[in-house]
Amino acid sequence: MRSGISVLKQHVSPLLPDPSCPRQAVRLAILAGKHFTLTCRGTNELATQDAAKQGRIRTFRLSLPLHMGYVNCYLVQVDAGYVLIDTGSANKRAEFERELESAGCQPGNVRLIVLTHGDFDHSGNAAYLRKGFDTKAAMHRDDWGMVERGDMFWNRRRGIVQRLIGALAPMLSGFGKGERLIPDLNIEDGDDLSTYGFDAKVLSVPGHSRGSVAILTAAGDLFCGDLFTNTEEPALNSVMDDREAARESADKLKGMKIITIYPGHGKPFRVELLTGSS
Repeated sequence: MRSGISVLKQHVSPLLPDPSCPRQAVRLAILAGKHFTLTCRGTNELATQDAAKQGRIRTFRLSLPLHMGYVNCYLVQVDAGYVLIDTGSANKRAEFERELESAGCQPGNVRLIVLTHGDFDHSGNAAYLRKGFDTKAAMHRDDWGMVERGDMFWNRRRGIVQRLIGALAPMLSGFGKGERLIPDLNIEDGDDLSTYGFDAKVLSVPGHSRGSVAILTAAGDLFCGDLFTNTEEPALNSVMDDREAARESADKLKGMKIITIYPGHGKPFRVELLTGSS
């Protein structure tokens, strides 16, 4: 039986679009901009999950402008608190903060903020929430420059289109100097998060960015950042900085105990949906 992850290799395309394709260029510019609004309360939309898991993992969906989809932030209940995976954009911050508080977050019980990569739709509230919830922020060092400098294309390829989008992204996303941060922790492949009450490990999955990581729990939940998406159907993300690295990251997941994939964009899905077989 072919691996679904292998089949998905063919769907990978470069991070930045061909300038001759205006629709694709506009799409990426909007994704770089990320004017978000909060569209729903934290809820897990994966119908196949049992009630216990629905209570343990909360999904917050933040909408993109012009019907361009959503970005997800995940709040995981762990021993004596919570771990927040990705933080959304700086836009609609107050509403998102209220939703986190409503879910039970308060200073001292958010054990850790994990950033799967440095893009502003995932890191935009990290500095603010780190301070407000008196916690620490962790990400792979290969993406640190993005959040330290407010430069989404730090450590990525830089052509003409990249430079243009890189200049516009902070303004469009609201990622100003106040959103910049120096992460507290560098997380790398194989790191154990049990210190934070989270029975999970870090997986390095470069491709979308050099410092992209996924979090795999002992229960088989994979928080994959922007490696996979499920906006139309489960697939390898079409927006990649390094296509070959993305293929290798996908291959790396073969044989691992993965039951449910929680993507940065689109609904969570069962891993077998990558192949259409159980």
